[in-house]
Amino acid sequence: MTKMLEIKNLSKTFNKGTINERKALDSISLTLEDGDFVTVIGGNGAGKSTMLNAVAGVWPIDSGAILIDNQNVTGLPDFKRAALIGRVFQDPMLGSAPDMQIVENLALAARRGKKRTLRWGVTKKEKDEYKEQLKVLNLGLEERLTQKVGLLSGGQRQALTLLMASMQKPKLLLLDEHTAALDPKTAKKVLDITRTIVEKNHLTAMMVTHNMKDAIQTGNRLIMMYNGHIMFEVSGEEKKNLTVDQLMKMFSEAAGEEFADDQSLLNR
Repeated sequence: MTKMLEIKNLSKTFNKGTINERKALDSISLTLEDGDFVTVIGGNGAGKSTMLNAVAGVWPIDSGAILIDNQNVTGLPDFKRAALIGRVFQDPMLGSAPDMQIVENLALAARRGKKRTLRWGVTKKEKDEYKEQLKVLNLGLEERLTQKVGLLSGGQRQALTLLMASMQKPKLLLLDEHTAALDPKTAKKVLDITRTIVEKNHLTAMMVTHNMKDAIQTGNRLIMMYNGHIMFEVSGEEKKNLTVDQLMKMFSEAAGEEFADDQSLLNR
């Protein structure tokens, strides 16, 4: 199997040398094979988003190494990793251009990283391709190609952003609590679309979530983080058969402290 992501002994401390010094990641290591879909769960300050941002190159790390498809990207800034990574954020307003039409947003995503020419217009062939891709979302957006993205609902925008992030089949798809800002019904739909897109394109993905049920039901691997460490991992059949109560118990044993329920753990 191809190693699509290797995180080796990654450490990151914020506000070093000040009264607000905080160790966000403490020498963590993680490997994702080609086609892995890993869900990441843990409380506030556990290091989940810090790990995702480190992989994306949002900020430099203190020590360790990051390899994407065997390419060492440790010292590369985010824009130089952009060709390797697709990303969907928590805020539906990020990831698309609100003043541009759906078709224009898709054209931008499709041409990202490719040689630029003087031609901007979208051909009929391209429009037909975009319509077919939009059908996968099952939201009727294929009939609204000329609508401004800013007029779409939060769920529609997240679904569109997902499609845009996966159009060029990135080496790695990063999902940073991408359903957290949506109502439960819309969040479920976007998560269903996520599973479809990841499976259809055979993507390697990492999804940070606060929802234990979603973490259990999505992907083939689950890791739990706490205080900048990866506490444990479950995968395969063990993950499929997990309940939220069992996951809570495993976490309490690993962390060495009791939590009343999943919300008291995740919101601490």
